[in-house]
Amino acid sequence: MPEHLIKRHPFPGPGLAVRILGDITPEKVAVLQEADHIFIQGLRDWDLYNKVWQAGVILLPVQSVGVMGDERTYERAVALRAVTSTDAMTADWAHLPYDFMARSATTSSTKCAASTAYATTSPPNRRQPSSGSDFNNILKSPSSYFTLTEVV
Repeated sequence: MPEHLIKRHPFPGPGLAVRILGDITPEKVAVLQEADHIFIQGLRDWDLYNKVWQAGVILLPVQSVGVMGDERTYERAVALRAVTSTDAMTADWAHLPYDFMARSATTSSTKCAASTAYATTSPPNRRQPSSGSDFNNILKSPSSYFTLTEVV
């Protein structure tokens, strides 16, 4: 069996739908798939994928003003999430290199979102998040998240 399949991160049972806060539409799924691919591929390219227990992107139910190319846009916002774990029952946010995070945020913001944030709080009670409701803390406690891109 190929190594990349053996070491693949666990994926939420219901799939990407749990990472979309709010109504689920084909457009939102496409945006999330693209942003998730950019983030996961970046982890692989920077040799960080196997140092993280689970990673993914959350599509937030807010829009933000940004700049794509030479134009101002009003697009979706995403949150990047990466956690470490030794027992798959508890988790802590992954302390990824700032250069990697800056590049991931810039790429995500340029290609599929106007704003990107990185979740820097541990899941409630340090347990691994299993549903979109766990990510509602992003909206309830924005000061606990580190914004990676400056929204213009």
